[in-house]
Amino acid sequence: MANQPVTTRIVLASRPVGKPVAANFRLERETLRDLDEGEVLLQILYLSLDPYMRGRMDDTKSYAAPVEIDGVMEGGTVARVVKSRNTEFTPGDIVLSHSGWQSHAISNGAGLRKLDPNTAPISTALGILGMPGFTAYAGLRNIARPKAGETLVVAAASGAVGSAVGQIGKIFGARVVGIAGGPDKCRYIHDELGFDAAIDHRADDFQAQLASACPNGIDIYFENVGGHVWNAVFPLLNDFARVPVCGLIAHYNEDPSTSRGSDQLPAVMRAILRKSLTIRGFIQREFADQRSDFYREAGKWISEGQLKYKEDIVDGLENAPEAFLGLLEGRNFGKLVVRVAQG
Repeated sequence: MANQPVTTRIVLASRPVGKPVAANFRLERETLRDLDEGEVLLQILYLSLDPYMRGRMDDTKSYAAPVEIDGVMEGGTVARVVKSRNTEFTPGDIVLSHSGWQSHAISNGAGLRKLDPNTAPISTALGILGMPGFTAYAGLRNIARPKAGETLVVAAASGAVGSAVGQIGKIFGARVVGIAGGPDKCRYIHDELGFDAAIDHRADDFQAQLASACPNGIDIYFENVGGHVWNAVFPLLNDFARVPVCGLIAHYNEDPSTSRGSDQLPAVMRAILRKSLTIRGFIQREFADQRSDFYREAGKWISEGQLKYKEDIVDGLENAPEAFLGLLEGRNFGKLVVRVAQG
């Protein structure tokens, strides 16, 4: 076993109570076994960090199984095939995988997708050309269904999903208002990404600014946040407004068995009835059959300069926990990716 590769990995040491802390994670090393027939050894190059990972740390019923205690934190990755006993892959292939927070992994090849490094930077397979970009595309295409001239508002607008939502919404002909945290992010989505308006949700007069930016109300609200952003958007929703619910990051650290403040459900339900609202939660994999359309169209939009992206790259797997905690607080600027090894 002396020549066997050793993987460095980050596991879930304990389940968080409320806000996660560094002690919920543990870094460890393990010597990997020999490959069986049909398997490949992967070296992880890039690891994606995404808000959904917070939910996987809890032992509650959800659309996916939680990470087990002492289990490797899960996540999308871009990897290099180092060794192969699978006829579909050869050493040197670059693949999209779901290997989680570790430096090396063994795969039977299922779910691996080969990437062409000459087409786009390989890290984009975790962002604009990956799950976040497809989430934006699928939510707009299937639920929002924007029409030319409609007002589309998107929360967390400088993030991986939100920035794609706004740009694709513009391509579809909508007037786009982005909500982001801080002047730098607002300048970015307005000046560089071409959003029609950018509103800082940290501003004292946030609600008034949002109402002023949406004089004809809101036809589509792409929900990534919840919290006080939802409270400001809700009164501005027009009749027949559509609300794709992608994420609720403001609530991820709350105990689902408790509630705070007054019960707003009756008011929400009355508005759904009175305004004929469509509020639809979704997970991007529901629309997996549309991925080929997305790859084709997004690739074209990027080449034409209509779809831009920003990456926030952190070096070193050991820094993933701190980067993830920052993500939950909005400290990242762009798609958050950990560079685990040089490509």
